[in-house]
Amino acid sequence: MRNVIIIGSGPAGYTAALYAARANLAPLMIEGEPRGTVLPGGQLMLTSDVENYPGFEHGVQGPELMRTMRAQAERFGAEIVPGWVEEVDFTRAGGPHRARFEDRWEEARAVIIATGASPRLIDHPAVRPPDEGGLMSRGISTCATCDGAFFKGADIAVLGGGDSAMEEGSFLTRYGKSVTIVHRREEFRASKIMLDRARKNPKIRWELGKTVADIEDVKKGRVTGVVLEDVKDRSRKRLPVGALFIAIGHDPNTALFRGKLDLDPAGYILHREHTMTNVRGVFASGDCVDHRYRQAVTAAGMGCQAAIDAEKYLESLGH
Repeated sequence: MRNVIIIGSGPAGYTAALYAARANLAPLMIEGEPRGTVLPGGQLMLTSDVENYPGFEHGVQGPELMRTMRAQAERFGAEIVPGWVEEVDFTRAGGPHRARFEDRWEEARAVIIATGASPRLIDHPAVRPPDEGGLMSRGISTCATCDGAFFKGADIAVLGGGDSAMEEGSFLTRYGKSVTIVHRREEFRASKIMLDRARKNPKIRWELGKTVADIEDVKKGRVTGVVLEDVKDRSRKRLPVGALFIAIGHDPNTALFRGKLDLDPAGYILHREHTMTNVRGVFASGDCVDHRYRQAVTAAGMGCQAAIDAEKYLESLGH
């Protein structure tokens, strides 16, 4: 019987592991899989410069920040293992709660969920892995940091209108000959500072009021262009590019908890009492809960809250 199991990682999970470990709760973290829905380290593993995390005057690389958080949690005794939780059992009132991991069940008095969110994709046959006949990793990507260097000197398209699209577009200008941001609206969801930065970049072009109607060319095994459709008159034109980066938002990684926890219509986990869910002893933190702020610092703060709430809960049980 464990005191705390943490499902997922990233800023929320690693911070929860740090606080739980320092409280002598000996937490077990199951942090996700490199190819799974839950990425070890979360979305910051796919981010380059993080300029708005406190304590880093000149910024920090996302993967470096996550490696540091992970090592800090381990230093205080957190047990961190890679892998994927296949099933949870929260049916026993007051616990213990169970999580099935690598064909075995782990039991804990408290569970902290930090499964984050995953990039949203578009419905097109090309947006599939190569073994399924698609072009993912062969010109279609959701991560400029991971794949931008493969397209040095190429014309690149970025789909989206939020901060992620502006950040991806600005980063890709380091490699691409040009970057065209494609957005279905004339207005943007991006913050003013991110939008202004993109607008001042001479290598960024704009295709507003457009959607991606087609992606070429699956037969050639690489992206050679995209077909844009005007949302008003449905006219189409071809934009020759060597890559398409999709940056249209994220979906919470909460499929594992459907029917087991209360979720909102978009799939985000709902809090009932501080960070506790509707099930006593089960807490949630980070981007699987937060559809408003979605920042590394707010995720870390919520991970701290979840660990403290779990500690207080265990104290109430006499542990």
